[in-house]
Amino acid sequence: MNLIPVKTPFIVKKLFPNYIWNIPTTEKILYLTFDDGPTPDITEWTLDVLKKHNAKATFFCIGNNIIKHPDIFYKIMDEGHSIGNHTFHHPRGWKTKTEAYVDEVIRTQECIHSKSDNHQSTLAKLFRPPYGQITTRQGKTLRDFGYKIIMWDVLAFDWKDSVPNEKCYQNIISKATAGSIIVFHDSVKASERMQYALPKVLEYFSVKGFEFKRIPV
Repeated sequence: MNLIPVKTPFIVKKLFPNYIWNIPTTEKILYLTFDDGPTPDITEWTLDVLKKHNAKATFFCIGNNIIKHPDIFYKIMDEGHSIGNHTFHHPRGWKTKTEAYVDEVIRTQECIHSKSDNHQSTLAKLFRPPYGQITTRQGKTLRDFGYKIIMWDVLAFDWKDSVPNEKCYQNIISKATAGSIIVFHDSVKASERMQYALPKVLEYFSVKGFEFKRIPV
């Protein structure tokens, strides 16, 4: 049984109003996000598919992956997408002391800035906690440091082996509405399901007149 809902319930958003779950709008706009990269081949494939549909997205990168794959990181920025912070080693917030957790975030942000050159979109402090796990103290500390904590409205569940490819696609098209923040993963684990669902999601919503934009900074 899956305890995490595909679409974040309204009550959860109300309980945690300092986190960003969606971007309220009356326009046909969706916000695609990708966690855990950059990853060789997979992130590059993702960028090519986004370009084909004239779509922009936000990539929540792991600091260690940025260091290992700087060329892919540069390509994300060069193609006009935004960069978010996803910690340096992908720790679980509920099992990590606040000081250590914040250090993970700061280390990654320094890495992002050191490689961002003149890409202004990367200067914003957008942060997404791995596994969605973040304590009240961790969240307050990061917000005091100027970070916007970006959660989600709809999950593809592309990281979960037991979820069929088609179900990942249906999760998105059945739950996403104008202003939804949608989570995919440009990781090895999620690649099969993400690579099946993403082109279909882009096509489905493009036909309906939706645009895909970066999370505003």
